[in-house]
Amino acid sequence: MGKKLKKEAEPPPKDVFDPLTIESKKAATVVLMLNSPEEEILAKACEAIYKFALKGEENKATLLELGAVEPLTKLLTHEDKIVKRNATMIFGILASNNDVKKLLRELDVMNSVIAQLAPEEEVVIHEFASLCLANMSAEYTSKVQIFEQGGLEPLIRLLSSPDPDVKKNSIECIYNLVQDFQCRATLQELNAVPPILDLLKSEFPVIQLLALKTLGVITNDKESRTMLRDNQGVDQLIKILEAKELNDLHIEALAVIANCLEDMDTMVMIQQTGGLKKLLTFAENSTIPDIQKNAAKAITKAAYDWIPQLIQLLKSDNEEVREAAALALANLSTCNSANANAIAEADGIDPLINTLSSKRDGAIANAATVLTNMALQEPLRTAIQGHDVMRALHGPLRSANTVVQSKAALTVAATACDADARAELRNSGGLEPLVELLRSKNEEVRRHASWAVMVCAGDEPMAGELCRLGALEILEEINLSLSRKNKFSEAAYNKLLNSNLSLKYSQLGYLSSSNIISDGFYDYGRLLYFLQISPGTRLLPLKELCLQEPNDLRAILLINSKTSDISPPPSTEDKSSDIGYGRSISSSSSLRRASKERANYRFSTGLGSPTEEKPEPASGRNTSLSKSTVKEKGLRKGRGKKEEEKVKEEEEVAAIPKLPGEGTTDKEWFPPSDPDFCVYVHEVTKSILPKTNIRDQIEALAKYVAEKMGGRIPRDKLHDFSWELHISELKFQLKSNVIPIGLVKKGIFYHRALLFKALADKIGIGCSLVRGEYGRAWNRVKLMNESSKGVIGVPPPPENYIVDLMFSPGTLMKLRSKDADLYRFL
Repeated sequence: MGKKLKKEAEPPPKDVFDPLTIESKKAATVVLMLNSPEEEILAKACEAIYKFALKGEENKATLLELGAVEPLTKLLTHEDKIVKRNATMIFGILASNNDVKKLLRELDVMNSVIAQLAPEEEVVIHEFASLCLANMSAEYTSKVQIFEQGGLEPLIRLLSSPDPDVKKNSIECIYNLVQDFQCRATLQELNAVPPILDLLKSEFPVIQLLALKTLGVITNDKESRTMLRDNQGVDQLIKILEAKELNDLHIEALAVIANCLEDMDTMVMIQQTGGLKKLLTFAENSTIPDIQKNAAKAITKAAYDWIPQLIQLLKSDNEEVREAAALALANLSTCNSANANAIAEADGIDPLINTLSSKRDGAIANAATVLTNMALQEPLRTAIQGHDVMRALHGPLRSANTVVQSKAALTVAATACDADARAELRNSGGLEPLVELLRSKNEEVRRHASWAVMVCAGDEPMAGELCRLGALEILEEINLSLSRKNKFSEAAYNKLLNSNLSLKYSQLGYLSSSNIISDGFYDYGRLLYFLQISPGTRLLPLKELCLQEPNDLRAILLINSKTSDISPPPSTEDKSSDIGYGRSISSSSSLRRASKERANYRFSTGLGSPTEEKPEPASGRNTSLSKSTVKEKGLRKGRGKKEEEKVKEEEEVAAIPKLPGEGTTDKEWFPPSDPDFCVYVHEVTKSILPKTNIRDQIEALAKYVAEKMGGRIPRDKLHDFSWELHISELKFQLKSNVIPIGLVKKGIFYHRALLFKALADKIGIGCSLVRGEYGRAWNRVKLMNESSKGVIGVPPPPENYIVDLMFSPGTLMKLRSKDADLYRFL
């Protein structure tokens, strides 16, 4: 017999691909598999991607970069249940990434996700679809999409799901949605309150907490409060408060109860069931501030309808009753706008203002507190101002009781928020006692008085009156003390300084781009060193400075573009050398003349020879020397050639016109006019303002200022620039330390920087003015760096530059953090 042969297996058909098992370790490869037509591959690819995404945020970002999101969105509606389930699970995880959220909104997949909430779908799909919506609903645009595509109804239905994760995700999404009033209105139509109340019985604290937070939002609406009461929701809330083991829910439960107490029926029900006593117990015994706050809020709302009776008690003849009623109203209106409105609706403003004149300090302090609480709302503040409150506060501000002083000052701060109210306070004499309160030894009085002064300094007339009463000096003294100063004293001081830029620049040596120099500004120099010796040193007003005789102190530079009503007499000199109220001194002979005139000035003031007689002054301060007088003085010294030159030069000085205001009465006094500066303003407005590029404007203005102040000065020639002599000549010619800026034709750093700032402010170029040491001053401007690039969609921040007005006018130097750059520049 032959050997038996085995039957060979039949080979596979030639048109069938042999099965291939692939093990991939790269996410990119798996993402490519999402485009496969095979269901098994899609299911396994989704499962792998889900596990990868669970590992952290970086993996989610990686999947986004690999382009996994778009093919996954197509799988949400796949026919195969496993593929659809796995894709939904991925989106539940990925949607916590902000960039993925943005892409999902652009791909408009919200409708596909909401479709996964259908009752026939698996619980796992419900869980991850609701998780995706909960993550997406954290942003406003996604909220709108969920609401508009009907997502609210299936979410409410899922509140009754047997799965706790589905409940948690659904209530979280609903909580995010009801932040919008349209969603709250729809929630009432869908009868959502009962299923939300059922969640309070959950064994999971996070679900209970989210349910209470949602109720806290929707019970702001009257209809939801009614639904909660009708479904015995108040009873459930009280039971939560009674359970000590649920103390982590007490804060939110009290917030819901506080909202419900705005309804009269609910309040009566809580009173009848002893709920108010429980609220009082919470307010008194709890050690948790938020629980006490919410319990007090609930009690206050319950006491809303006590308010009209309390207003009646304010009208009592018994002072103690009035004090008690004012105390109750003060407590009820603190941090409660509804009760503050109720006081106004009950015609409580007049009785409160009348209580400010009570004989009991407690009643006054409490009434002031209520008025302050009410004034936090603009309509009520306007109503209070219409009852002459500023005049009524005059007495409390002068009280000897520190509590009354403090409360009255705080009421001023709350009610003096507009110009009319501040004017009423000033006209009624309330500013003087308010300023005196700044001297108080009581910290709270000083703080509230400083606050009130800060508010009152909001307009120039008030600020000027406060400075006249000494508020600036008192605040300066307070701020020098580490123990007495406070944030409000510093803010009030800065507010007053901003209303008096001359003083601010003198003391601080700085004006910001928002400090706009106006006519009447004058640069006195630095007061800081004097203030270190004697705090409170006062800057003299411009009029007093103009009427002073010239001295050896630094010249005071005046900014004034207003034309004076007093015209100067014509000069006897050549008109080509006339300048406004002085003459341009440029030639070498005129420089010599001015030097001699300085010597004559010293003799005439007694600083020279005691035998030299002073010339008799004419009207005002301008000494007019007649020709005969000069000649007579020349004969005493001999008729030399030098004396004859002196006679001629002094005749020229006598021809200089008087400053406006010289020889006039107080009522007719005007600050010195400055025709040259008026011309500057006109020229820069005409030639520089039309330029469209801010850098071009700054460079052109810098060159213009340098040209008017003596031109470019090389760094090594700075010591040869005889600006001091020029300024001395101007002081002697004007017989004053005050020099209009337009008369300065030879200026260094601080002259040029001031002129640049004044002209820049006139044409709207933002720049600051900074005073340095040794006659230095400079201007800072902010410009966009055209070479730097910011974040996409966000422009780069502007950079600080210093404007060169001396060495290379028009050059802009970037200001770095190191001071060495600044010193090298200057």
